[in-house]
Amino acid sequence: MTSATTGLPDSGFHQLRAGEEPGTYRVNGDITDTQLLHLAKLIAQKRLRKGNPLGRPEEVHRCLQTLMLDYPHEVFGMLCLDTQHRLIAFDELFRGTLDSANVYPREVIKHAIAHSAAAVILVHNHPSGDPEPSDADRRITQRLKEALGLVDIRVLDHIVVGHEGFVSFAERGWL
Repeated sequence: MTSATTGLPDSGFHQLRAGEEPGTYRVNGDITDTQLLHLAKLIAQKRLRKGNPLGRPEEVHRCLQTLMLDYPHEVFGMLCLDTQHRLIAFDELFRGTLDSANVYPREVIKHAIAHSAAAVILVHNHPSGDPEPSDADRRITQRLKEALGLVDIRVLDHIVVGHEGFVSFAERGWL
């Protein structure tokens, strides 16, 4: 029988134990790649839960990469943050094709206002695996930054994730 929570056999709760270092885990017994990815996603979702302060940027980037890693199409999402940069919501807003997703600034603004966001972090995946942003990615980010700025919502970052890693617009000085 499989646990609805972890996707592991019911005995799977005994397979995953806290490691010696905080935030590490030990696995006893056999576990498939699918089960391991499912556990990683559960941990990432827990870290990106409403009300949690965001950790170090790299930790947030890794959580987003884990959550969006296996999509066969582009997905554009947004983390809505309060004035203290605590997470209000993480939602996937648009789904696209293998190499693009249509992003509508009006819908992004509407979503951010509905959550009373003071700031946002934009995120999308590249199913090809290469996280290098395209010119179109840079243009839509600039449009969204300008549009959200009109309603006093700051764009803190835009993260592009892929199998090969992630790219942060903020770290590259593009925001």
